Amino acid sequence: MTHEQVDNELPQEHPDLAPLSFLLGRWEGFGKGDYPTIESFDFIQELTFTHNGKPFLIYTSKSWLLDKDGTKGRPLGTETGYWRPQADNHVEVVLAHPTGIVEIYLGEVSGTRVEMATDAVARTASAKAVTAGKRLYGLVDSQREGEKDLAYAYDMAAMGQPLQPHLWARLEWAWTE
Repeated sequence: MTHEQVDNELPQEHPDLAPLSFLLGRWEGFGKGDYPTIESFDFIQELTFTHNGKPFLIYTSKSWLLDKDGTKGRPLGTETGYWRPQADNHVEVVLAHPTGIVEIYLGEVSGTRVEMATDAVARTASAKAVTAGKRLYGLVDSQREGEKDLAYAYDMAAMGQPLQPHLWARLEWAWTE
């Protein structure tokens, strides 16, 4: 077996991942952002959920401003982390942002829907004052025959503002491993 063959083989999915397996793959699409402290914007996003055979999902999110001509513009937010399924369809999610913010979410999986809220938010001295978040992810019917899209919404409390809608998007499934 060559080194390349080893790198291309995905390990068997851990049985504990079953409630979250609908998320596996790369999702791409468009979203909108709004908040009282910023100007509204449209964005392009890519979410990736993968695994390494252990009982957690590896998560990465990247987004870019959608330019007026509909092309990918400057980079916006990025985050990475781990989704850890727990007993009774609960989930623990740990997310890190390069802007100096780390979030711990606790949530529940219900079919192909995940709803979660922050249990803790930690920030470096130079990070923006984010104090809470709430997220909802779920499969929704697609306009493509036989396909499902991933929709999500992110509510945020930051910069002295109460918890309120900040980001929402609809993403198409691009591939799975």
